[in-house]
Amino acid sequence: MFLNKKKNRTPRNIPGHIAIIMDGNGRWAKNKGLPRSFGHSAGAKKFKEIARYCNKIGVKYLTVYAFSTENWKRPQDEIDGIMNLLRDYLKDSTNFKGENIKLRFIGNRSALPEDIRTLMENSESESDDATGMTACLALNYGGRDEITNAIQRIVSDKISADEINEELISSYLYTWEYPDPDLIIRPSGEYRLSNFLVWQSAYSEFYFDNVLWPDFSVKDLDKAIDEFNRRNRRFGGV
Repeated sequence: MFLNKKKNRTPRNIPGHIAIIMDGNGRWAKNKGLPRSFGHSAGAKKFKEIARYCNKIGVKYLTVYAFSTENWKRPQDEIDGIMNLLRDYLKDSTNFKGENIKLRFIGNRSALPEDIRTLMENSESESDDATGMTACLALNYGGRDEITNAIQRIVSDKISADEINEELISSYLYTWEYPDPDLIIRPSGEYRLSNFLVWQSAYSEFYFDNVLWPDFSVKDLDKAIDEFNRRNRRFGGV
């Protein structure tokens, strides 16, 4: 539980797992007459801010959509800029140090540059002992690709058809360690999942906001959580 800052100080439910589609970096930069790379840099800083706040208020898991399997279609200079930004982020020794945040990654790592894969592994191992929030970055991630990969591995493991159920499929997904997201947030004015957590979002609550990601504040996150608290989650029941 976390208390609202409203006068009545009523307790509110903090979602155990929040997922965010970090959208609008390019438009944010364009609106300011800046190169798109400036938007991605601002978006990375925003991730740190929001992650720290989520950890502070008691969120257990935060998953963010950082780079999709479809993002390889972007101009090469923009892709190179994002990869360099990721390198800088992973090399930054101050990232969440002393904040008890565990860092994890989901997605198909095979297409990522080898040095980035090594930095990802180092970041994970360095935060292994953290017992606070798990911050999970989806890199080269696509929901359909994830399900395809899971099916391929199930077939490779020679599992019979009558053994396959929802629990088994979930255990073969990149997110096998984590609960499904309670709340999925997409800023920037778009109203779609864009291939993010397709399987896991079956019973998630969705919150859409017109604010571009670099301008998304902790107040905007609080608004999303307040809206989550107004929802009646029945999971197919009455």
